[in-house]
Amino acid sequence: MDPLGARSQFVEVQNLPTWDQPQGVQDEVDGENLLMEEDDQLTNQLNSLESPFPFRQDINSKIVLFNGDVALLNCTAIVSTSNETLTDKNPVSDSIHRYSGPELRDELLKLKGCRTGEAKMTEGFNLAARFIIHTVGPKYKAKYRTAAESSLYSCYRNVMQLAKEHAMASVGFCVVSTVKRAYPLEDATHIALRTVRRFLENHGENIEVVVFAVSDVEEPVYRKLMPLYYPRSKKEERIGLPLLPADIGNAEGEPVVPERQIRIAEKPGNLEDDSGDDSLESDLGLVGSHAFARMEGDVDKQRKLILQGQMSEAAQQKQHQRNYNRWLCRARTEDLSDIAALKALYQTGVDLCGRTVMVVVGRNIPVTLIDMEKALLYFIHVMDHITVKEYVMVYFHTLTGEHNHLDTDFLKKLYDIVDAKFKKNLRAFYFVHPTFRSKVSTWFFVTFSVSGLKEKVHHIENLQQLFTCILPEQIDIPPFVLEYDTRVKTYFELLTQSMGGGKSFPSD
Repeated sequence: MDPLGARSQFVEVQNLPTWDQPQGVQDEVDGENLLMEEDDQLTNQLNSLESPFPFRQDINSKIVLFNGDVALLNCTAIVSTSNETLTDKNPVSDSIHRYSGPELRDELLKLKGCRTGEAKMTEGFNLAARFIIHTVGPKYKAKYRTAAESSLYSCYRNVMQLAKEHAMASVGFCVVSTVKRAYPLEDATHIALRTVRRFLENHGENIEVVVFAVSDVEEPVYRKLMPLYYPRSKKEERIGLPLLPADIGNAEGEPVVPERQIRIAEKPGNLEDDSGDDSLESDLGLVGSHAFARMEGDVDKQRKLILQGQMSEAAQQKQHQRNYNRWLCRARTEDLSDIAALKALYQTGVDLCGRTVMVVVGRNIPVTLIDMEKALLYFIHVMDHITVKEYVMVYFHTLTGEHNHLDTDFLKKLYDIVDAKFKKNLRAFYFVHPTFRSKVSTWFFVTFSVSGLKEKVHHIENLQQLFTCILPEQIDIPPFVLEYDTRVKTYFELLTQSMGGGKSFPSD
């Protein structure tokens, strides 16, 4: 139990002023407005331009700038910045460890580190925050600036993605780029502010509060730059327009590297075509005239070889990767909030081997009512960054009805589309509470439809069996699954007693 009065130091985020209720800076803004109005010609030019970050009071009302310790925030999750081994000692992590207690250090050992740009989650333990999201900012070197920008963007993006996937209402950010990592504070602030802004625009409908927790040194920089990305009026929007940097990222806030655009473009020969035609003919027919494209050879011949099954394995892999990249690009840009709201796919803890556990809830997938193509896009969107390392899947078939059975043709399509890393790094697929019909269907699917999956599928009759692979505290189980498992267990115990005269028989 916490010492008497210990909780009084924690800060309720609901009591903090949001960015649409600024304090102490309005006089400066008004002064700048007067200066702008003195130059009528410049004002007229700015009025005719459209800002990439327009005034949005609904977004501003979700933003809080807090000068203080992020560890003291009472919100759903706070962010801790560390190194790749999650052992870095910096003011932010030291404070979080001090308030959370010794259990956090033991929990971090189980995560087995975190790569630059990634985000991993633990409990908050003695903190007011329920969760801690740990992320690793990049080490900054001028000649590797592009890589550093992309990694820092990934830190903020992955934190927000975790918040969305776990339906978090509030997130408290520290400044991810620590002094040790030598990232220029102003450059890092631009990336932080615009990444969070874009995420709230595109995916943040259920996130209520985002707090930027800063120190005395960091606060002036944040106050200077926040009006550029979160203008509090149309006037402030116009003032900030000429002050925005040249690179404001793409639609998600991700840094854009011009020299890479041709190389990684979905359709190199037609950069502006976003029609989304996924057919093989349109993909191969739009090869550009640059040197790399010419190396593709005779496109018609390649298409013919594909149809005849004579294309080399390397060429087929390349074609498959291009196809997956198209799906991934769509998944990152389409609005999939209706699929996310089903809570049918989510990340939980780790298994006994330290591998990430992903959960699929069959009863939450109304196959006959939803757009299954969007469901496929959502699966790719959530799983792409998970599958870069070993992971396991837990599928709760519990109480799944006729209208929830996934069609084997859809599963085959999913299996054919996903990247090779999905198949390579999947270590186990636990099928919980299977019926006789589902066992037969699964056997046919893994035997005749896909290869290399049969030995990874394990039918789990009850949760006790599952807990021999994944500890109960490492997996979030829907209440109806727990109730069903308890009910079935009680039924079989009574049945066994009635058949055996009170004697117990060993289970299968």
